[in-house]
Amino acid sequence: MSDSERFIDALTRRDLAAIRGCPKADLHTHGHLSANRAYVKAQTGHDIAPLKAPLTSMSEMHQWVGANVRPFFEGAAARLMGFEAAFVQARHDGLTRLELGDDVWAITRGMGTAEELYHSLEKRHHATTPQVEWIPQASMSRHCSIDALGEWLAPFLTLGLYRTLDLSGDEFAQPIENFAPLYRNAKAHGLRLKAHAGEWGTADDVRQAVETLELDEVQHGIAAADSPSVMRFLADNRIRLNVCPTSNLLLGRVESMKAHPIRKLFDAGIKVTVNTDDVLVFGNGVSEEFLALYDAGVFTAPELDVIRQNGLSDD
Repeated sequence: MSDSERFIDALTRRDLAAIRGCPKADLHTHGHLSANRAYVKAQTGHDIAPLKAPLTSMSEMHQWVGANVRPFFEGAAARLMGFEAAFVQARHDGLTRLELGDDVWAITRGMGTAEELYHSLEKRHHATTPQVEWIPQASMSRHCSIDALGEWLAPFLTLGLYRTLDLSGDEFAQPIENFAPLYRNAKAHGLRLKAHAGEWGTADDVRQAVETLELDEVQHGIAAADSPSVMRFLADNRIRLNVCPTSNLLLGRVESMKAHPIRKLFDAGIKVTVNTDDVLVFGNGVSEEFLALYDAGVFTAPELDVIRQNGLSDD
């Protein structure tokens, strides 16, 4: 039986263990927030229960994380434990591909140099999930000054080991064009370019981010579903959207799983993937995300297999 046949069969039987046994990718994660809950409890003695009710803003999200998650990851050792727990989560979920890294400002917070941080993560990858393709990612926060980001990002680029660049945080913190020089530099160093857009902003914000930063992928991008012309633009330019359905639901960006715009994006010919965002916050692994979309009747099992395969390569 092929991987596709096994995945389709597992979905139709709603067999979560069997879904976990099929190759999958998680291309939209945020460091230690992607940690395995049971592993964190074993290491800290604290059970971090995920969100149960929707929030209404990123501010609420940051407050919730500050109160419920951040206290257990203070300091370099605890933060690295969180990354180890993220690799454990990848193993638990049966992932074969994982994009994971830290914010570039981490080198100012006791995590060592960019090279030391990379090797710390590499060590934990080899110890927990050597079978998983780990794609090292450097991330930037939108609220930081451009000068500071440029200084922090430089050693990640010259190291030559990081493969993707992401931009996250408050979409409205500063104009997207401010980041263009940083993205041009990253492109010159061969990184694949991503940024968060259209989670809270508009369809036009998604297009502007893609054009201004010359993106290969968009994290979320769900607002594009509001504009046929933007959807056409994304499809024509083969821009992949790395969507996180449960995150969108629990942050109040969609009314229900059944009404999630990923269906509309898929039907418009856009290459979409299914991802977790923050497992520790939203509670679902990739396997649960696929099952939730299937149970809600958003996609058929064969359609979800297409989406599964979308995440397994950058073609």
